[in-house]
This record gives sequence, C-alpha cells and structure tokens, in this order.
Amino acid sequence: MKRTLTLGGIAVGMLAAAAVATPAQADSDVAPPVNLANTNFAAKQVAAFWYGQSKANLVNATPYNVETTLPTKHVSTGGASADSKAGVVGSSGDKKASTGTSKNVNLPKTTGKVFFIGADKKPHWCSATAVQSQYKNLVATAGHCVYDTVSNKATLDKWVFIPGYYQGKTPWGIYVGKTAYTHYDFDNYEDGDRDYAFVTVYNGVQVTDVKTDKVKNWIDNRNFETKAEAEKARKELELKSTGFAGKIVSRIDWAHKVPLRTPDSKKVEASVAQIAVDPNTIDSAKKTLAEQAEKYGTSTYSDKTWGVVVNRVSKREFGAGGWSSDGKAYYFAKDNAWYKATFWGNFDVDYKLKGKLVDIALKDVGTLGANVGGQGLAYNQKIGTNVFVFGYPSGSHPDGSYAFTGKTLKWSYGKTFKAAAPAMKAEELVGIKSSFTGQGSIGSSWLYRYSSTKRLGYLNGVTIAVSDTDGNKRIDTSVSPYFDGETLAVYKYAAKFASGKIV
Repeated sequence: MKRTLTLGGIAVGMLAAAAVATPAQADSDVAPPVNLANTNFAAKQVAAFWYGQSKANLVNATPYNVETTLPTKHVSTGGASADSKAGVVGSSGDKKASTGTSKNVNLPKTTGKVFFIGADKKPHWCSATAVQSQYKNLVATAGHCVYDTVSNKATLDKWVFIPGYYQGKTPWGIYVGKTAYTHYDFDNYEDGDRDYAFVTVYNGVQVTDVKTDKVKNWIDNRNFETKAEAEKARKELELKSTGFAGKIVSRIDWAHKVPLRTPDSKKVEASVAQIAVDPNTIDSAKKTLAEQAEKYGTSTYSDKTWGVVVNRVSKREFGAGGWSSDGKAYYFAKDNAWYKATFWGNFDVDYKLKGKLVDIALKDVGTLGANVGGQGLAYNQKIGTNVFVFGYPSGSHPDGSYAFTGKTLKWSYGKTFKAAAPAMKAEELVGIKSSFTGQGSIGSSWLYRYSSTKRLGYLNGVTIAVSDTDGNKRIDTSVSPYFDGETLAVYKYAAKFASGKIV
C-alpha cells in the first residue's frame, strides 16, 4: 500500500467531494467511487449526446493525448514486484492456459473504445476492455481515461464504452458509464503506479428511432442580452429533453452602441450608417466623423462608443477625396498629404440558441458481458511473462511518420519487463516492446494466456504511456501499472455492484 509519495503542489482528495454514498469499503486501497451518470434519465441523455446528429460526436472524436508520450530514455528499470502469491480471476469462458504464438490472432470482442468529453470540452476516446464480473457490467481502462487529471476536476464527462466500435458503428450497443472505481493513490496523488480504473456500465442500448424538432419558439425566437442568460436557458433545455443538438450564437445589435469594455459588447469595423444608428442622422454623423478624423487622427470619440483609424495613402488612392460610396471610408488632405479614415463602433452583443431537440428511442440490448464476454484478471504474475496487447493506436511517431490510424483494433506481443517512469510518479511499472503510438492506445488491454480460439484471457495491465527509449524517434515501448493484490482489491470492490437498465 503506497502512501509516502512526495508530490509538492498536487491536490489531495480531488474526488472526495463527489463520492457516492456506499457501504463501508472492504479495503483502504480503494478510493471513494464516483458517479458518472446516476439516474436513468441522465444516462439516456449521455447516450443521446453520442447518438444524436447522425453520431457526429462519435465520428468526430479524437484520440486522447493527455499524459501519453514519455520523454526519451525516461523509462528505466523499475522495482515492480508481487505483494503476495500470483493468481487469476476467471474470464467469462475460463480455460486452460494457452502459450501459442500463432500469427493468426483472432481479436477479442471485449475490446473497444471509451468516449468522453475531455478537459478541453471536446470529444475524445481511449482504448478499453470488458472484464468479467458478477453482474457482467465492468470495463477496465487507464485511470486518466476516466478521471480528469488536467483540470483536477472529478470524472470526464459523458463517459461511454463501445465494444467493437468502427467509424460510427456500434455492433453490440453503447454502454453508458455508471460508477468509476480507482485506487486511493491515483485518486489522491495521481500516482502512475496505480493509473487504472474499473467502471460499471448500464445495460447496452441501440437506437430504434431518432426524431428532431426545432427548439421551442420561446427559445428560438428570443434574444438573450448576456451569454450567461443564454447558457442558463440551454441548461434548462438540456435538463428537460433527451438531447439538444445545437449551440449558442452571437449577433451584433447594430441599434445599440455602448462604451468600450461594456460586458457582452464587441468592437467591430463599421460604416457611417451603422455608427449613426438612426438613418435620419447620417448627414450629421458624417460631419462628426470627418471632424474627428481630420482633427485628432487615429482616436476614440469622447463617449467611447466609436473611433477612427487614419492611414496615409497615395494621391491615386485618394482620388477626389470625401466619403466612399459604401460609407466605410473618408478621404481627406492635410499638410500636403493624403489620408484615409476608417471607423469602428462598439456595439452590444445579443445571443440566441440555434439547434434542434433530439428525441432518441432506445432499446435495451442486455449486459456487456452477455454480449461480448469478459476478460479475467491476473495479478502478481512473474515479470518476463508473455502478453498480448490489444488497442487502437493512433497519432504519429516522434519522427512524424504515421503507422496507425486508430480506426481498427491492433495487437502486439512480447514479454514484460520491469520499468519506471519518474515523469508519471511511477516507480513500479511493467513495460513491453511495442510500436503502438500513444494517442488512442492508452487504456489498451494487456492479456495474459490469451486464447485466440475463445478470444479470452486474463487482464494483466493497461497501457498508460508509451516511449521512444532508444532515441531514434520511433515509439518502441508501452508501459502499464503492475497488477498486484491492490489492483485485485479495486477490481473486487467494483465487481460487487450492479448497474441496471437505462430503458
């Protein structure tokens, strides 16, 4: 049990405030679990977010690239070791040990992608796998593919798991995350040696119908004076409907000039007619703007609602002088030189909601384990063990070359070795030689004694980072926490809880 990290400046207990009310924990290695979607309606809204707009958020999601590539030579020999006897928790199709190295590897049905909203408020994905549990509802991935280690907030938003995902296809359904479980040291100290998470998911759902409707008239035809008012209205709309596919748009209120630095205002290029506001005062405005330009040059008018920018021009551009036909420029001569004046105004900005209500009809397709099975769990295994790694690598090598697209499931194979990565506060990792690039492969499953026939084995690690260890600008190593008795404790605790259905 690791409790003596020296981590100056790291926030402790970032998830304590969001803890779920649960029975007393059986093991102090387990952090307080955290809700991802704690009601059926909330879960349905999450599913609608990914299914809406022809699955645009799924298709446009990008690989999560937070804490993925370690600096060259920052992976060294570590001190990973067993804390008790080696053991396994059976998979959904437990079997005899398999040691074959056949080149024809059947890919596991259990592996897929987890999708979520990152700290940058954009959709991203990591790799993940289904693991065996009593209620057939458990997913394993890297801890930082569940917990927001960038902004030190609780969990990543709108978290779902899609086994077998491919370009918008969800062959076995979409599984909305319910509750996330991690190790105490990762929760409190962001300890890389414990960078893994187990997430319970609701029963899977598939779409049977999608209906869209324009936003209610009282929203669609209403201007909001401030962005805060528009955001409040959007939240109310999202809470009352399954989904809202749209955005807040701003518009210049040309009828209202306001002083610079007024909240919800914008400084823009403007014509004399726009600055005048009232069409009946254009002639008067032309006189005032011309006098301001000729007398003060580049300047701001006394009420700070408009101003002028003056630049010297050629006699040819000056032409006959005076106002341009569109009212956007005024030409004048002064001290034997020719000048062009353009103008800006500072106008009030209003906001509107533009989009559609999305009403998605879903059907229940059963538990995750019933549809794709579940990998077992191996812990305290001997270093030097052969493992398969399955994931969705993407992104480039340091030399700029691309070997993987992230669109299809890939595998690598090799022996584990001891590793450490001080950059991740990790001293007890295991590594494997692999060309998987970091983006997308984070959360990849490390499967011990994998049977290509049954497509099942024992989860013995999850990729948390990759590295170019020899400095040739090609990724050559993946690293994972060493799965020991403390990993087993987190798994066992998470595996005790049911999730239920969304619909």
